[in-house]
Amino acid sequence: MPDGQIADSAGGPGGPGPEGAEALDRRPPARPLDPVDREILRLLRADGRMSVRALADQVHISRANAYARINRLVDDGVIRGFSARIDEERAGQGASAYITLKIVQDSWRSVREKLLRLPGATHMALVSGDFDVLLLVHTADNRSLRDLVLTRIQSIPEVISTRTLLVFEETHLEPEI
Repeated sequence: MPDGQIADSAGGPGGPGPEGAEALDRRPPARPLDPVDREILRLLRADGRMSVRALADQVHISRANAYARINRLVDDGVIRGFSARIDEERAGQGASAYITLKIVQDSWRSVREKLLRLPGATHMALVSGDFDVLLLVHTADNRSLRDLVLTRIQSIPEVISTRTLLVFEETHLEPEI
């Protein structure tokens, strides 16, 4: 691999696709991260296109050590992939919503597989409380959002009910490692 860029071995922009969902359930326990690993993650989060050479220089380690650490972080599932952060509105996805779903008990795996195939779904979580699933979607407009909710999501047999919360403004936070 050329020194210019870090390889993407995790399957693309959104992390694992439908075929990778079950693999997430079988991951080995994560190894503890040391301060150098945390700095590598901080730098890659800020600039995923950073060259290994620049990363090694900033962390004060050799390029070989940087490659080895990045590969270990990928192999351990700490780094799930390298992707671009997209401004959904500028990319033609002007309507965003969080959709809450109540689902049939013990149907999470089946529902998750179906939700993974939805166009515009960018995040989903199994949660506790008044609903079971929280889903973030981006669509071209409100008509597309309506179609996604009423014809795609509500037609999933295990979905008991949905509630749609329109997003008026988003701010993406970059958590510290």
